[in-house]
Amino acid sequence: MGLRLGWKLYGDGGTPGPGEVVRPGERLSWPRTAGLGAQHVVAMFGATFVAPVLMGLNPNLAVMLSGVATLLFLLITRGRIPSYLGSSLSFVGVAASIKAAGGGIGTVTGAMLVVGAVLLAAGLAVQALGARVVHAVLPPVVTGAVVMIIGFNLAPVVARTYWPQDQWIALLTMAFTLCAMVVVRGFWSRIAVFLGLIFGYLASWVFDLAFGKIHSADGSGKVTDHWRVDLSGVRHADWFGLPTLHAPDFKLSAVLLALPVVIALIAENAGHVKAVAEMTGDDLDPDLGRAIAADGAASMLSTAVGGPATTTYAENIGVMAATRVYSTAAYMCAAFFAILCGLCPKFGAVVAATPGGVLGGITVVLYGMIGLLGAKIWQENRVDFGNPLNLVPIAAGIIIGIGNVSIEFTRDFVLDGIPLGTIVTIAGYHLLRLFAPPHLKGVPPLLDAAEPGTADHDD
Repeated sequence: MGLRLGWKLYGDGGTPGPGEVVRPGERLSWPRTAGLGAQHVVAMFGATFVAPVLMGLNPNLAVMLSGVATLLFLLITRGRIPSYLGSSLSFVGVAASIKAAGGGIGTVTGAMLVVGAVLLAAGLAVQALGARVVHAVLPPVVTGAVVMIIGFNLAPVVARTYWPQDQWIALLTMAFTLCAMVVVRGFWSRIAVFLGLIFGYLASWVFDLAFGKIHSADGSGKVTDHWRVDLSGVRHADWFGLPTLHAPDFKLSAVLLALPVVIALIAENAGHVKAVAEMTGDDLDPDLGRAIAADGAASMLSTAVGGPATTTYAENIGVMAATRVYSTAAYMCAAFFAILCGLCPKFGAVVAATPGGVLGGITVVLYGMIGLLGAKIWQENRVDFGNPLNLVPIAAGIIIGIGNVSIEFTRDFVLDGIPLGTIVTIAGYHLLRLFAPPHLKGVPPLLDAAEPGTADHDD
């Protein structure tokens, strides 16, 4: 089956009735479809431009490439999986570590490109061997731990870089974002990060008017008197133009630091496919490998020209759940809208001027949520931490990852933090499983299970 470019009109093209859904191969009227596409762009916008800002990449380029990546994803998955591919936040800590070691933007994108290639290969392997291989190599106990390491390893970035730039704006932005996520209902709660950024931006502007310049570290880390909101770059930016591209640079140490993120990306893609399958009622297991490979190919395309790696976005799943419209036509419209937004340098200049204190308030929530997604994976799969096989290797890996424990092999080759914690978690779990007594192993991994549908709740 090819890409569904000839979507079937749903009913009369109006809003679906109670209990009804618009399937991936269907569409509403084109004005309604375009409106839904714009809504998807708003939903992904906050995280998609926050990620490149935190990594020092061009937000304009990231937004434009998110549209290109989404189009590529829809082509590769043959229009069966409605999904928006935005900037991956899983690489933020990796980027910070690479820069701390002296690497530049090219080194960051080069490492992400290699991860994309590995993700593509993993997707092809899953497509050939079946979805069960994912659960065998990466059981929930391991996947949850790696996701937790990636999130909580970012805590020092908040504490040392963003929060000190303006502690009061950071505190206010954090409080507003928390309220937006919990108190506000419906669609607005799903774009709480975006609303938090707008609030922080406005609050910073008000503080500038009321209190004048602030004496603190600026974006470069230099302590000086400066305005919280500096829009000088916006005035000189053009309304229309192609974002600046740059080539990746490959360094082994940076690649090793980034590779563990592959596990998080596989988990994100698997979770997305599962969620979409449950909402649409389609059996998408045969397409899991294709979805993972598509994300890998999109990440390679984006990072090859200087953009961030991509991933499927939960924000847009929320939009689908709220509207009950799963049409890939809406995602095609969203992709084209994003490409147009990315071609406006003035917009990128506004994003680049986001005050550091605002980023501090946003990231203290965002990074914690990334880490707790690991706990969510454990909870949903009923992982038993009363079992030493689950508890011991995971405990060691998490402390190594969060504490940034390191092992120095040579002066130029050091494993620490995320990569070392991931290796200890995965290798420790599988090696200990080989020698553990039968009563600790519980149900075998899915790949070895006698019954195709058997789940391993101990793992």
